[in-house]
Amino acid sequence: MASAFARVSRDEIYRTTGIQFLPFNTLFQLHAARTQQPDLFDRAAALVTIPDLMHYWLTGRIACEYTNATTTQCVDATTRMWATSLLDRMDLPSRLFGRLVEAGTILGPLRLPDGTTGAVDVVAPACHDTGSAVAAVHASGQTAFLSSGTWSLLGMEVAAPVIGDRARDLNFTNEGGVLGTTRLLKNIAGLWLLQACRRDWAARGETLSYDAIVAAASGLARPPGTLIDPDAPAFLNPPNMPEAIADACRRTGQPVPVDAAAFARTIFDSLALKYRVVLEWLEELTGRTLTTIRVIGGGARNRLLNQLTADATGRVVIAGPVEATALGNLAMQMVATGQVPSLDEARDIIERSFPVERFEPRHTNDWEPAYRRFRDYMEHG
Repeated sequence: MASAFARVSRDEIYRTTGIQFLPFNTLFQLHAARTQQPDLFDRAAALVTIPDLMHYWLTGRIACEYTNATTTQCVDATTRMWATSLLDRMDLPSRLFGRLVEAGTILGPLRLPDGTTGAVDVVAPACHDTGSAVAAVHASGQTAFLSSGTWSLLGMEVAAPVIGDRARDLNFTNEGGVLGTTRLLKNIAGLWLLQACRRDWAARGETLSYDAIVAAASGLARPPGTLIDPDAPAFLNPPNMPEAIADACRRTGQPVPVDAAAFARTIFDSLALKYRVVLEWLEELTGRTLTTIRVIGGGARNRLLNQLTADATGRVVIAGPVEATALGNLAMQMVATGQVPSLDEARDIIERSFPVERFEPRHTNDWEPAYRRFRDYMEHG
């Protein structure tokens, strides 16, 4: 990333693309490849993301679906086209970047093995998984979405990108949404921390199911105790996650969790408080008051985390559907093929077809000391 910023400043990249800075973004991978494997670009005919490659195999046509393309950090957020000026200055050949298409585009008929085409059309949905998940639910106005899984993606569906110094400094991202919208969101480490703990516990012979861990953590009736910042660099991919958490606790003078239930509760409490911080940043950036959090994805099954989120944020939490990504994919196919007149109607069908669970805030005042402590921890470590 530092090498890329020597060519084009961090500020200019953000003002052009509106995308958060993550070291694995395609822009930086391409910059590294240009430096280390320059012949790769001379031999390449086109650049496609994985879903675009799947569509090429299905149809024989190359197209780049917009929601996924934006996450490469190579798209101009304002024009909704490839950021060719940025690409030129990064010495990345614009000829490799193919036609951009919006989610809900019919790409063409299915190509059969003998080279003929069949009667089935191939539709480009929102190919980014969060793009499809958000397409499945109403997440605008006073409602924020929380796509909960390995990552927690917390944000709002907005009509236009929110790009400015404050959004850049908070590292918010403006990913392409469906039908001309933008997903203003922030990545949070999410349930990765617990997944990594389970991996390390399993390596020493302690195989614990998610249900068992959540049930045990639910039995710890206490106000928030030991807290960590889920997004601290130490938790990105440590050799041993429980030990990394224990080190952070010792460094900050907090009790070290004693078992899987305590580790899980520390993770859940900390995530709930981080959600509150990010929600308040969202309200600051958009000028809106957020009253509801719509939790979608696999994490919607975690009833304990859902309740802690309601308690810590003081917002109502609506959990479900779990399979939002698949449903949003179907929704855009329904819109593209005229099976429903609008995305709103497709979302209404999903709402009627899949039950959700509602979590009301409880004991919110009990969280205030922990929230002040958490903010201090984020600011000073």
